[in-house]
Amino acid sequence: MIPIGDDNTQRRLVPVWTWIFVIINVLVFLLELTAGEDFIISWSFIPLRFLSDPAGDFITVFTSMFMHGGWLHLGGNMLYLIIFGDNVEDRFGHFKFLIFYFLCGIAAIFSQMAVDPYSDVPNLGASGAIAGVLGAYLVLYPQRRVRVLLVRWIVYMPALIVIGGWILLQLLSSVGTAGATSGVAYMAHIGGFAAGIVLTFIFRGRQRQFPSLY
Repeated sequence: MIPIGDDNTQRRLVPVWTWIFVIINVLVFLLELTAGEDFIISWSFIPLRFLSDPAGDFITVFTSMFMHGGWLHLGGNMLYLIIFGDNVEDRFGHFKFLIFYFLCGIAAIFSQMAVDPYSDVPNLGASGAIAGVLGAYLVLYPQRRVRVLLVRWIVYMPALIVIGGWILLQLLSSVGTAGATSGVAYMAHIGGFAAGIVLTFIFRGRQRQFPSLY
């Protein structure tokens, strides 16, 4: 079940930051491909290294949000960001969305660190911040229809089902891989999602009223 689009008919703002984040993520990934493993290790977030030198390693809290482990990792994250980020940015406004995105990313990173603080495995990816965007979308537009590729068919489902199913999968996966190394930071997804829900009640403005047509 892969989301491929949603209803943007009520969107009023050009999603500036959504597209800037997409561009930065792609450019950083291309840099990863050319700079190699040393670059990835240097700029990823490594919990054990961070705890050893929080001040010196603090920049990786932000740089790691724009790094990815492969084309599939990058493509999946950017697909979700493009589909759901524009509407959340439209509702919050550009500046609030910028702050919101980084706060969700930070919450995701430290949620993952909380469950494995002495890990020396590099943590990287925009998934935590984008999980926050999904949380916001779920609060703001639970009944909005999302186009989903379901096996060979394109069907329409409410955001509540699409995003609800996604977070349920993260929760089940985090329990199923407890104590094991899965290669996926499920707690970062869960932490970012939870932060997104909470922050939405702070950042959202009043719903715009659209004229009724008779």
